[in-house]
Formats: sequence, structure tokens, C-alpha cells
Amino acid sequence: MRKLRVLALMHPDLVPPESLDGGDAREQFAWKTEYDVTSTLRGLGHEVLSLGVQYDLLPIKKAMDEWRPDIAFNLLEEFHGETMFDHSVVSFLELLRLKYTGCNPRGMMLARGKALSKKLLAYSRIRVPAFAVFPVGRKVKRPAKLGYPLIVKSLMEHASVGIAQASVVDSDEKLVERVALVHERIGTDAIAEQYIDGRELYSAVLGNERLMVLPTFELQFGNLPDNVPRIATARVKHDPEYQEKRGIYAEVAGDLAPELAKHIVHVSKRIYRILELDGYARIDFRLDREGHLYFLEANPNPDVALREEFAGGAEAAGIRYPELLQRIVNLGLRRGGRTP
Repeated sequence: MRKLRVLALMHPDLVPPESLDGGDAREQFAWKTEYDVTSTLRGLGHEVLSLGVQYDLLPIKKAMDEWRPDIAFNLLEEFHGETMFDHSVVSFLELLRLKYTGCNPRGMMLARGKALSKKLLAYSRIRVPAFAVFPVGRKVKRPAKLGYPLIVKSLMEHASVGIAQASVVDSDEKLVERVALVHERIGTDAIAEQYIDGRELYSAVLGNERLMVLPTFELQFGNLPDNVPRIATARVKHDPEYQEKRGIYAEVAGDLAPELAKHIVHVSKRIYRILELDGYARIDFRLDREGHLYFLEANPNPDVALREEFAGGAEAAGIRYPELLQRIVNLGLRRGGRTP
């Protein structure tokens, strides 16, 4: 294996220390992905430079000219504090002809738009929840065919930003209130979609042209009260104390019929290609009580921390964490960009 110079791009606040010694547990949770990736790549023998990027692209150009990286490992989820600008950084890498890991900017744009991705997939006869979009500054009027319960989300944000138990609404009054909250607090258009009562499934896909679908993972909601909707709120996804208290964790999905497991693999590949994704991505589904599989959203460049679902799916497929990161790097090297 050739040793590489890897420029790891991340939020400035998430640049990890060299060691975990003496760190606060909650603080470590914040930059666990950045630490896992950079420390593992160094363990593989690569030279890694961590670069915080948020308001200026010139540091990338400077690092490229002075340090001459072979590839950028993209761990950015936003730019200028805006999720919708994350693809712009990748576009800049393409203009510089610097190879990079993860998804291309076209796939990121298609996947980030929750309404657009659902329209494309519904056109391709993939089952999606019924939905409506409520733009900022427009009156909230629910289409007559869109019945309750509904879940209200930001149209552009990801990682469960703004999602709470109150996001599931069952009346026009609550719908108006929740849409207004998304408009005012998050500052984006809102989408209200049919709430699918059932199992939350994650399908991880790895590859550019040839695709590998990892074993399906399921989010287990532990001891949440029976009257609480089983949804991936911000606390469920990002609060380790809440996860431990409620017994929330993800594991390989059990009791999936062979036909369903095969269908998930097939439809995951179709979604990946329709949305023009590459590198690696996670496709989120809900499986309702009748066994119908609904596409929720696609996540290009999902969390690849050691103990997150993507790495867990790889481990279940016999791919250890260092090998997974090396495969992600290799996929980036094989796709376009500047020749080292």
C-alpha cells in the first residue's frame, strides 16, 4: 500500500487533539469522527494534515500548494455555517483538480434537497412518503390529500437538525406552529411528510461504478415511552447521555425476510445511481407495519466514526475499520481530480 499525504478537511471547532488522554467525554463525542479518521489513517502509515475550513477557501489552496497532498479526506458538513454550501467546497476541490473522498457536488445537491430527491425517486417508481413543501414567507396551507400524522423537517438541513418529538403533528394548528418554528429558528423552507409508523432502517452503500451494499442496520429506540413517536430526533442521534438513559442504539437489522433484504440491496443501488451519488452514502428507510419500504432521505458523506452505523455495517460485512477508510480513500483516488 502506497503511503499518501492526506489533507483532512473539517470544521475548525472539530480539529481533534493528538491523544484522547484527559479529554471530556461530551467534548470527545463532538469530534469523535475527526479523531477516528485521522488517527486511523496515521495508523495505516499515511501522513495526515488536519485543516479547519469554515469561512475561507484560500487555506485549502495554500495547503495544496505548500504541502502537496495526494488527496483530501472530506469531513465537512457545512460552509459559512450553511449545510447547503457543503457541495461548494467539493466543487472548489474539483476546480483545483485535487482528488477527494466522498460524494461529488452534483450528487450532494440532489440528495440534500429532500423534496427534489423524493420527486426524482417517485418518478422512478420508488415508494416515498406523501409530502408538501412550505416556503419561508408563504402561508401554510395543507393539501387536502396530505393526511395526518405528519412529520415536519427543514427542507435542507440534515443530521436531524430541528427534529424533536413535537415535529410529529396531528392538526392544522400544530402544523402551522411547527412550520413557523423551522422558518424562524433554522431559517429554511419546511417539508411536511407522511409519518411512517414502523422500523427505521439504514442501508450503507460504498462505491463509484461498482457498488457494495453493506448489511442493513436498524435504529433501536430502547425504552422510549409507548406514546412517543419512534423518530431519529436530534437527541436520539447526538446526545450520548440520552442514548444511554433510553437504551438507544443501532445494530444489524434482525428478522428481515430474505426477499426484503434482497429488495433493500436492489433499491439502495437504484437510489444511489438515480441521485448520482458516489464514494459512499447512507440511504434511510422506514418499514411500515404492512412491510412496505419507504425512502426517507439519502445522506452523502455520512458519519464514518468507528462506532457509527456505516462502520458497523462494514464490520458486519467483514471489513474492519482501517480497511473501510482505505477503501474510501482508494475510491477517491480512482475518480477524477489531480494526479499526485
